[in-house]
Amino acid sequence: MDREELLSATPEDSGEPKKQESPLLSLEKDLEFYADAIKEVAIEIMVEGISAHPIFIAHQHEVKLGEIILNREELNTDWTIQASTLEEFVEKGIINKEKKEQFLKVYKKPENFMCVFVIVPEGANFIYYPYKKSKN
Repeated sequence: MDREELLSATPEDSGEPKKQESPLLSLEKDLEFYADAIKEVAIEIMVEGISAHPIFIAHQHEVKLGEIILNREELNTDWTIQASTLEEFVEKGIINKEKKEQFLKVYKKPENFMCVFVIVPEGANFIYYPYKKSKN
């Protein structure tokens, strides 16, 4: 599955260089805001036996992958977050079956980090964002 299949709409490119701050700055702000909800969903995915490897998709377009859990339009934020799993990423060919073991070697503990597949017009990549340490 390629990028065009995942994204049903991409912004028009005027060909002019854009002088705006990185969208990743707003992503970090949104991930901080969403962290508790994302962690709750990750734990639910693991406890219910759906997957031991939850993956969250952060995007600003429409993406045909996973299930929407946090909608940017409803929450007045910059990024929509969808919940998925390693199994769905392999099934859809985003993670090559032959690369699954390699991916698992770098996959961080889902109790401590959210695995986020960030999709921007220039491409997509995985990041690991730490959950806040709980203050007891």
